[in-house]
Amino acid sequence: MANPAHIELRHLRLLQAVTEAGGLTAAAERLHLTQSAVSHQLKALEDALGLPLVERAARPLGLTAAGRRLLALAHSALPQVDAALRDLAKLKDGDAGELRIAVECHTCYDWLMPAMDAYRDVWPGVELDLLGGFQADPIGLLLDQQADLVITSDPAPRAGIVYAPLFGFEMLALLPPDHALTAKKWLQPADFAAHTLITYPVPEDRLDLVRRVLAPAGVKPPRREAQLTVAILQLVASRRGLAALPAWAVAPYLERGYVAARPIGKHGLWAELHVAVRAGDAARAFVADFIDTVKRDSFARLPGIRPLAGSG
Repeated sequence: MANPAHIELRHLRLLQAVTEAGGLTAAAERLHLTQSAVSHQLKALEDALGLPLVERAARPLGLTAAGRRLLALAHSALPQVDAALRDLAKLKDGDAGELRIAVECHTCYDWLMPAMDAYRDVWPGVELDLLGGFQADPIGLLLDQQADLVITSDPAPRAGIVYAPLFGFEMLALLPPDHALTAKKWLQPADFAAHTLITYPVPEDRLDLVRRVLAPAGVKPPRREAQLTVAILQLVASRRGLAALPAWAVAPYLERGYVAARPIGKHGLWAELHVAVRAGDAARAFVADFIDTVKRDSFARLPGIRPLAGSG
């Protein structure tokens, strides 16, 4: 058997994620890796130890005695390692600062707030501030020193700005539970033509459904705007039109049958979220840890998201 010293922190994080998620696919999402990468790492660790760590036939995935012993080590060691690394970063870069955060998407607030709460627990000296309202040019706020971090769906290259990928997510078409379109496996552009499109009050070129699906097909349905997610869902449920929202934002309403959902196109309509910061701030400890916290919290809680290239 391999010397225990060959066990690395990434191995412990891998085993912890597999156990908590109950399977390799869900673990890959939590670690923002591909499933093949997770499978390869787990098999390599088992080969090095000469012992199986998981019971692959079990559903959810179970641990062997060796796996449970390593999991106990992970639960003990990882929090101490993370705390120590954070303390060292604070000694190097300081433990206070300011993060003015601009959020491009309305639904981001639903999952960002818990991540911010978790971050405050370990960085109490960092002042977090959310910039409200729709921002026509959020990246420009970084360059003008009016914001320190932007969550955006458009990582367009700009001088002095660096991006970190967060995750990909599916946009679902939403319709009343008894709507005729629920008979379809997925919706096509023409399915939206005869219905009002209910959206947030943002320009059309910022709406993935319009920009990437409807406009290229020459479909231009009438629009009705609502500020709040719950208001959009209420309008859909009362047959005032159709909408498209992230899967994570509507999961509780789908479970209750308040609205129905269908993929947009045969392969679904997938969007992305990235974090943008000024190049000079990317290496600051409290900035980097905020990005890590948001990503880790998102993959632990949000349904239906997937890793992006460069995020592993």
